[in-house]
Amino acid sequence: MGLSHGLFICFLLLGGVELCYLQTTPWRETYYSLPSRPPVVVECLEAQLVVTVSKNLFGTGKLVRPADLTLGPENCEPLVSMDADDVVRFEVGLHECGNGVQVTDSALVYSTFLLHSPRPEGNLSILRTNRAEVPIECRYPRHSNVSSQAVLPTWVPFRTTMLSEEKLVFSLHLMEEDWGSEKRSPTFQLGDVAHLQAEVHTGSHVPLRLFVDHCLATLTPDRNASPHHTIVDFHGCLVDGLSDTSSAFKRPRPRPETLQFTVDMFHFANDSRNTIYITCHLKVTPADQVPDQLNKACSFIKSTKRWYPVEGTADICHCCNKGSCGLPGSSRRLSRLERGQHKSASRTRSRRHVTEEAEITVGPLIFLGKAGDRGVEGSTSPHTSVMLGLGLATVVSLTLATMGLVLARRHRSASRSVICPMSVPQ
Repeated sequence: MGLSHGLFICFLLLGGVELCYLQTTPWRETYYSLPSRPPVVVECLEAQLVVTVSKNLFGTGKLVRPADLTLGPENCEPLVSMDADDVVRFEVGLHECGNGVQVTDSALVYSTFLLHSPRPEGNLSILRTNRAEVPIECRYPRHSNVSSQAVLPTWVPFRTTMLSEEKLVFSLHLMEEDWGSEKRSPTFQLGDVAHLQAEVHTGSHVPLRLFVDHCLATLTPDRNASPHHTIVDFHGCLVDGLSDTSSAFKRPRPRPETLQFTVDMFHFANDSRNTIYITCHLKVTPADQVPDQLNKACSFIKSTKRWYPVEGTADICHCCNKGSCGLPGSSRRLSRLERGQHKSASRTRSRRHVTEEAEITVGPLIFLGKAGDRGVEGSTSPHTSVMLGLGLATVVSLTLATMGLVLARRHRSASRSVICPMSVPQ
């Protein structure tokens, strides 16, 4: 009777019996309920190590392949699993796979690591997941019973390790004039202003500040193509603003990881192609790092004939006048030696699995041409109009000539029918 009375009151308060039954779960069990299963679970058995790895290892929905997972220095392979399985399992002896062992005053410590080393599939040359190494330890107390209860790997927490595995996502977009959304159409007229927004998505990374190191405009996506036009150079100097344009970085930034700038639209002389591609080299620094000559965003203000930075002191832009900022010989086009050093630096960064810079291309920007050149919009050029007029005059002349010939033939036929032989009466 007491239970029925309680359900009746719960029904009046919560509006449903189902909600009342949910509330019957003991409070203590709800409070101590375990979180969702972690990506890697380790079971330290008496003589065996069992490692269970979720195929969604990085939590991004991109499943890792069992063939890309190994255990220990000897690269032990996992057990055979079906494609439908969502986990990969390793079962190895404590002294197998090159596992290390250490004896302390209180425990025996067996250490190893789980390695994810992705390889391209088939003939592809791209990867969609990162290389990752997860340290694992099993501790066995020397003076107590050995338990087979599952324990987690010894990194704390798992996300801390994954932060260094993330790749920063750089982007470069054409924006509408109000910067509120991406530009719907990539077409421009002479005199229009292109609004460009560079951005890096940091995720859970430490705060970062984005810079546009240099930018080039070309007729094709190849940044080494000719002709080309330099928009940003010398580690962040918007040199396109030196000419008769309003090109400049937007101040202030909306966010440290976003940088916006405008470029007056142009076209390449003596070339009939109407597409332009803009390639920018983007890089990041810690948000608390003070901008300097190598990491800056400077615009030339014509009213004062001086360079001004988006942030930082004005002296970091003085090198823009000299055309040389930072290390001697630095340029937007890397020499072979510099490319080798760049690759070496890239390899150093790859060990941390963090990409701190990237080259992004936006395009094609479709140039519709001058006011008298807008064939796309239905009007014709003066040259086309003259040719059209001459064509029409020729057609009219031929038509009149043809009509004259026809009339002349008809006149001759009529004359012949009137003159007939007549008989003379006798």
